[in-house]
Amino acid sequence: MTRTAAETRTIRRFGRTERAVHWVHAAAFLVLLATGLVLLVPDLSEIVARRALVKNVHLLTALAWAVALVAIVLLGDRRRLAALWREAEAIDADDRRWLRGRRAPQGRLNAGQKLNLLVTAAFAVLLTVSGVFLWLGERDHTFLLDGAGTVHDVVTYASAVLVTGHLYLAVVHPATRHALRGIVRGDVHEAWAERHHPKWVAAERERVD
Repeated sequence: MTRTAAETRTIRRFGRTERAVHWVHAAAFLVLLATGLVLLVPDLSEIVARRALVKNVHLLTALAWAVALVAIVLLGDRRRLAALWREAEAIDADDRRWLRGRRAPQGRLNAGQKLNLLVTAAFAVLLTVSGVFLWLGERDHTFLLDGAGTVHDVVTYASAVLVTGHLYLAVVHPATRHALRGIVRGDVHEAWAERHHPKWVAAERERVD
């Protein structure tokens, strides 16, 4: 079947800095989640049987993740990152209708993607803060913080659920998996964008005109 011009035409969705932040965070998050679950779940810990090595990988990955994100923010396009964050925070009437399961036009990020970004950022902060206190507490008991371990464990399990849903929508679900192209290559097909993010497409056309 011959595709129309709108189906072959693409529109830029994410810049290099936004994609770099996503992939650095995604890669580190998967390693941290996998090693964290090994450290947390006794059955997995027994299967791997190299707890000290897994723990070192966990800690070094966390450090590399933090350094890489700081470097990207300092050297990349901070204005685009700030704009993305403002967009995620702006939950409007259309977003609320969308979250209630009603049809409503969406911007560059739909309401679900906005919530995913905000929750992921909150989880990253909670895991980092609780993880730092756990690491310090092992070396000096004065840094032991009641509840740090519980917070770290609960957020780890919640993250596993969030990541599973995110991967399903990005890789498996037919209606949404085209969005993966945007975070890999930076652009998406205009026809798909018009169906799923009409407010964003209209704003882009207005900006160009």
